Amino acid sequence: MRIAVIGTGYVGLVTGACLARIGHDVTCVDVDAKRIQAVNEGRPPFHEPGLPELLKETVQSGRLRATDNLAEAVTAAEATFIAVGTPSSNGEIDLSYIEQAAAQIGAALRGKNAYHTVVVKSTVVPGTTATLVLATLEKSSGLKAGEFGLCMNPEFLREGCAVKDFMEPDRIVIGQSDKRAGEVLASVYTAFDCPKIFTSLNNAEMIKYASNSLLATLISFSNEIAALCEATPDTDVDQVLDGVHLDRRFSPVVKGELVSPAMLTYLRAGCGFGGSCFPKDVTALRAFAEKRGVTPRILDAVLKTNENRPAQVVALAEQAMGSLQGKSIAVLGIAFKPDTDDLRESPGLAIIDVLKQRGAQVCAYDPLIESIKDLTISKTVDEAVAGADGVIIASALPEFRKLDWAALAATMKSPILVDGRNILRGVQLPSSIHYLPIGRHNQGHNESS
Repeated sequence: MRIAVIGTGYVGLVTGACLARIGHDVTCVDVDAKRIQAVNEGRPPFHEPGLPELLKETVQSGRLRATDNLAEAVTAAEATFIAVGTPSSNGEIDLSYIEQAAAQIGAALRGKNAYHTVVVKSTVVPGTTATLVLATLEKSSGLKAGEFGLCMNPEFLREGCAVKDFMEPDRIVIGQSDKRAGEVLASVYTAFDCPKIFTSLNNAEMIKYASNSLLATLISFSNEIAALCEATPDTDVDQVLDGVHLDRRFSPVVKGELVSPAMLTYLRAGCGFGGSCFPKDVTALRAFAEKRGVTPRILDAVLKTNENRPAQVVALAEQAMGSLQGKSIAVLGIAFKPDTDDLRESPGLAIIDVLKQRGAQVCAYDPLIESIKDLTISKTVDEAVAGADGVIIASALPEFRKLDWAALAATMKSPILVDGRNILRGVQLPSSIHYLPIGRHNQGHNESS
């Protein structure tokens, strides 16, 4: 099928490349000339494992290309995916890019005789596709619903494993304006053998928000338990949550083997959630609820807990060091999660902000981040840690478990280590290090179990 994808951001480019990989002819549309050139050269404009190889393959095969000519791409296509950004503005979702894309697509469809299906892939609050998008398409195209198809197809792509998530979906949600539109979208995904949910446009939008909000809630719940453990003698959040995980409703025994679902990774304590989805989507759903007269108490608590968490992690360093005024702190891991260079709503950056507010001097390290305005970024962990009064691990990068912590401690002014992700769980640390994991009421110890 000939497909146009509007937007070559994280969702749009991964979607376009993966659709090309399964045999579709895909044209990605963007307004950024440098991004278009990068895609056409097979170079992703952001870090995502597996995407460079996928782009190279699909561009060389001729199944994927990028352009700034939206009208031409849409006119030549049988279906168009809208994958533009939906940022948060003043606590609410900004739909201006969605409306603009719909207007341009509609204009391209004016006078086109062939049936065309428009698919909203961007995350939008319930009612957006059935109202704003539909009305805009009708107005700009001169067509009525039914003369073209309209679907809402939420994405469930995790940064760091988005290609795998797309190519091995656990479900595909098809929100449809009518049966014909849904059948067209289903035909796009015939290569995938997974549950396909055919539902209303509003339900499809709500499924996405409910999914992300649930995962964010699990994270904030875990971090609230961690804060309680930090305030309660002889408690350890890892052991507490391990005990919770073994409930057979979380970890069933299948054919005599204990199964630990990936969902349990969200029931782990840390520095808080970040990235392009959870903070924005929970905030948007909260605003959506308030507009409809529903008091979103759980969503309020999820966001507040997440907002407070970075300061609670910094407080562990203060317990060991006293005032942070003038102290040198190395923060390891500043992207919001491993295997990405995404800094949006990063807990690591939030921790850095708190440290600076307390008067600390900060040096940071992340293998995928080269520079940030007004922040010293070191090229290596050794460089970041040398001469530091303390270290805070803000991202669960596996490489941190393999470091020579004895050698690193020898270069520090005071070897105080706050493990904001408990990534060093099970690592034998030298006795010289004053180790402060999260979720434990202690004064520091060596990790051995």
